[in-house]
Amino acid sequence: MLELLLCSMLTVLPDYLYRRYGQGKRIGREITLFSVWFELRWGITACLMLTVTLITIIFYNHPSATNVTAYFRTVPIVPETNGRVAEIYVGLSDRIEKGQPIFRLDDAAQKAAAETARRRIAETDAAITVAATDVAAAQGQITQAEKAVQQARDELDTKTQLNTRNADVVSRRELERLQVVVDGREGAVAAAVAAKEGALIRLETLLPAQKASAEAALAQAEVELAKTVIRAGVSGRVEQFALRVGDLVNPLMRPAGVLIPDDAGRERLVAGFGQIEAQVMKPGMIAEATCLSKPLTIIPMVVTSVQDVIAAGQLRTTDQLVDAQQVGAPGTITVFLEPLYEGGLDGIPPGSTCAANAYSNNHDLIASGEVGVLRGLYLHVVDTVALVHALLLRIQALILPVQTLVFGGH
Repeated sequence: MLELLLCSMLTVLPDYLYRRYGQGKRIGREITLFSVWFELRWGITACLMLTVTLITIIFYNHPSATNVTAYFRTVPIVPETNGRVAEIYVGLSDRIEKGQPIFRLDDAAQKAAAETARRRIAETDAAITVAATDVAAAQGQITQAEKAVQQARDELDTKTQLNTRNADVVSRRELERLQVVVDGREGAVAAAVAAKEGALIRLETLLPAQKASAEAALAQAEVELAKTVIRAGVSGRVEQFALRVGDLVNPLMRPAGVLIPDDAGRERLVAGFGQIEAQVMKPGMIAEATCLSKPLTIIPMVVTSVQDVIAAGQLRTTDQLVDAQQVGAPGTITVFLEPLYEGGLDGIPPGSTCAANAYSNNHDLIASGEVGVLRGLYLHVVDTVALVHALLLRIQALILPVQTLVFGGH
């Protein structure tokens, strides 16, 4: 309607002024309801053509979107293990900080596993003490066996010398018996040394390894015990947290609730522009938005990113071929808008429905001198008519509360 009024000022109004003052025709006499088309046909025709052209130029070069939302990602509150809720630390709607406990699962099994691991460590420490005593006892046996060997050798040497001097004093059978005693006691020394080495291996290798395994089991048990207390990964709010003591939660099928981070949906707006704007939408374009949750307010924005794929063509591999006619309505180009100034989205709750305009800017191209006179004039017109679209957005922001509250029945 605004475009039609502007175009009529350039076409219908001059035609009427010419008919009125140039030809002397007056409304109600020569110009009536039945003759207005014949009298003002040139102005009306030119007005309609100019209006269509102006609307096309405005909406193509300065696209608008009503599918604009402050999308936000929620964090599901799920435990890492199955369990039954034993204690809840937050309410139905509550503010929590990062690391703050939300609820606790029944931890009897995890505590028992941790206590078992601690007992195993204590048992291993006791075994290490016993093994040290065994090493000392083995060293004593070695000393005792070495002394017995030395005594047997001394006796054998003495008897051997006597036998050398006088064979009748010591019999050969006696010498053989003493040699067997020496060999047996040397074997006892070797057995004592082997027993000591075994005790040392058990003390220095086996028992420390067993203790390390027990400590690892304790650490694992403590980790499993810590998993029974579910904490907030980020600062934010829990909403509609209806979990109760005794509920069974499952990390796959039964989440406990959702956590809304502080910055969720407060950094940018996501808009869906028509596919025909694919060649126009570029990062860096200036934009404006108005939201239903904050009426009578125009928010300066800037296009930060344009998604280079359209979600309507997304295909998932299945066992059936996809027919092209199964695709529904044409998808839109996803565009990310961020406030031009800090705090631009303050007061707008995440999930708000908004409308946005984006404006082309050809000033740099015109100033570069790379375009001709006619194209430069056209680009000047394109940049100028952006004022019309900006005015339309402001009118929309003004009538939005009336449309919603009065005519919408809300």
